[in-house]
Amino acid sequence: MATRSRLTGLRGSWLLPAVLSTTAGAVDVIGFLTLEGLFTAHISGNLCVLAAHHITGGFSHVWPLLSVPVFIAVLGVVPLAFSRVEKASDGSRRALLALHAAPLTACLGLGVGFGPFTDADRPMAVLMGMLAVAAMATQNALGALALKDAPPTAVMTTNITQLTIDLATLARGRDDPDKLAQARRRASMTCLCVVGFVCGCAVRAVLEVYFGLWALDLPVIFAAVTVPLGELRSDGEASLECKNGESYDDQPTCAQASQN
Repeated sequence: MATRSRLTGLRGSWLLPAVLSTTAGAVDVIGFLTLEGLFTAHISGNLCVLAAHHITGGFSHVWPLLSVPVFIAVLGVVPLAFSRVEKASDGSRRALLALHAAPLTACLGLGVGFGPFTDADRPMAVLMGMLAVAAMATQNALGALALKDAPPTAVMTTNITQLTIDLATLARGRDDPDKLAQARRRASMTCLCVVGFVCGCAVRAVLEVYFGLWALDLPVIFAAVTVPLGELRSDGEASLECKNGESYDDQPTCAQASQN
């Protein structure tokens, strides 16, 4: 039973963030290849495009105008919905994961039904792009609201920065053992998220070449898989709690005490 509990906790701690990062990589490639450079998961890129277009007078597409306000609007709405679901039941993470999968499914339907898009400013193309942006905004909100102990799943700049710092800390090996244990665990989770994102980008690009917009199946499947994974993660986190309420993530010595 103890071994099974540890395995469940391990899967629950890293599997969901890794799959979400793979989803984000696949969705980001959708906008870049299909919608002429739209960054669905990285809103900072769209801010740069928006500023450059206005300053240089070289505006060319509708999506830079819409992606930033759509992203912000979804980020504002999701916490309100989350708080209501959280008060009504214990399935708040499941609800957020389902909400994350819904716009990706609609994105797939539009892409297959109306694509390919020769003009990124066509109404259906813009709607498809904004649905992808809404999904990634939901994923970012999900990380902040329901995956607080996990690394970001759609912001690889932050992840690579933290991963590099943790690896340098481990290479030096002079810190407190508890801090080294935290850095080791954080580095392993962050590395999986970075690798997952890159793999999602690469696989989605290959599928785009051979299957066109049917390659949108990939992020939809991953998003659907995260819903049951959210339940697994919940069980894993519950098994990683000490009787005094401290978690293994924050207090590695708590785990040792429990095992003893």
